[in-house]
Amino acid sequence: MSMFCFQCEQTAKGVACEISGVCGKNAETANLQDKLTGRLIGLAKGGAQGADDYKTIVDGLFSTTTNVNFNDKILNELIEAVKTEDIYDMAHLWGADEDIRSLKSLLLFGLRGMSAYTYHARALGKADEGINKFFVKGLRAIGDESQSADDLFGLLMEFGGINLKCMEMLDAAHVETFGHPRPANVSCNIEPGPFIIITGHDLHDLKLLLEQTEGKGINIYTHSEMLPAHAYPELNKYPHLKGNFGTAWQNQQSEFDNIPAPIVFTTGCLMPPKPSYADRIFTTTVVSYPGAMHIGEDKDFGPVIAKALEFGGFAQERKMTGINGGNTLTTGFARDMVLSVADKVIDAVKGGNIRHFFLVGGCDGAKMGRNYYTDFVKQAPKDTIILTLACGKYRFNDLDLGEIGGLPRLMDMGQCNDAYSAVQVALALANAFECDVNDLPLTLVLSWYEQKAVCILISLLSLGIKNIYIGPGLPAFISPNILNILVEKFNLTPISTPEADLQKMLL
Repeated sequence: MSMFCFQCEQTAKGVACEISGVCGKNAETANLQDKLTGRLIGLAKGGAQGADDYKTIVDGLFSTTTNVNFNDKILNELIEAVKTEDIYDMAHLWGADEDIRSLKSLLLFGLRGMSAYTYHARALGKADEGINKFFVKGLRAIGDESQSADDLFGLLMEFGGINLKCMEMLDAAHVETFGHPRPANVSCNIEPGPFIIITGHDLHDLKLLLEQTEGKGINIYTHSEMLPAHAYPELNKYPHLKGNFGTAWQNQQSEFDNIPAPIVFTTGCLMPPKPSYADRIFTTTVVSYPGAMHIGEDKDFGPVIAKALEFGGFAQERKMTGINGGNTLTTGFARDMVLSVADKVIDAVKGGNIRHFFLVGGCDGAKMGRNYYTDFVKQAPKDTIILTLACGKYRFNDLDLGEIGGLPRLMDMGQCNDAYSAVQVALALANAFECDVNDLPLTLVLSWYEQKAVCILISLLSLGIKNIYIGPGLPAFISPNILNILVEKFNLTPISTPEADLQKMLL
């Protein structure tokens, strides 16, 4: 066994990547990520505290998230930056009792997901001492061989609450900086002339790119999780923020093939680039790939601008569509917008016009079976509302599902971190109907791929939300015993077929 990694949904044979990563990372990179994690655990056990240590932990964890950092040189630099004599051997975790390993993996992968949200909030001037301290507490517990299954399960539920607080912090940073999202129709067409594609989750980087390209005759197009940017007033005020390019992250190697423009990766979801576009890849934040040009902390996008002008873009307008043939995407239905029409929603439910709400969202991916989510949305009865978020929406967000009482049947709530918005809407509706959240006509149908989905799931469970459907497959790191606990306690349910699941959900 050259490596061991089972942190993402596409892990080899549904068990673990042991020779090379399906994501594209090699064994040396995987082992360096383990070494970095072991040093971060050692730093936590040694009593990490203060801004420098917290930054080291967040940056390090973020760098080990799937499809973020493939660069061994950068990983070695991060390893050297962790000042600790106490180094945890990750072989102790991967070789631990199956249930202990399962619980510790849930915690570790959840912390990796939360590190991304913490990083983005920090870029916008937000930080929280309680969140920072929990990174230390969580890592220390992972390295503590005396932790029991009960100890770890309790810590997981505590972590769920901390991650919800983290998403709230990032939500506040986005709203304060960019305004409350408002519904926006986004074109999939690409106009003639120079352009730049920006992907990932970092709205701060997008804002800086828009500022630096203003008046230069270069259009900006979002990709994948950057689509919700069009809904923020302080971003969509720029006329050269034109539209959205392509679909979800896993299609990038075909969609970016020979594209006459540069692509900026601000967070994860970077796949090893094909030679046909490798010379126009730029990375920011902790994202890195060998040979790719990196935009440093000075955030000078001059090289990206020069590359856009060099390639010149398409000579004629390029017509593009979603996977179902639609040409326009709608986004911007965050909590502020949805709750502003809460009276209409409540009246529609009480009047029998809305029978059920489905939150169908999460990560997209290449694994077979994800057409389930397209079929599910297509088959959902016309008296139901589909809420969605994260890049899983690209399976169906170009469909025209019509309206109910003036409300669109399909409402995109934003990025994966905007699960916070969905939670707030659910809590507000439960309060309006004077019932428990689990008694609402609401079902969560989630798709997962990597660690941000893990931390969101743990947050939902920590709130006591039950009857969540998850797919396309269950995580390899959840042992049968831990799965049984989650099923018994929360009725966590693997997806089956849209027909069978809809029948159960609408009983």
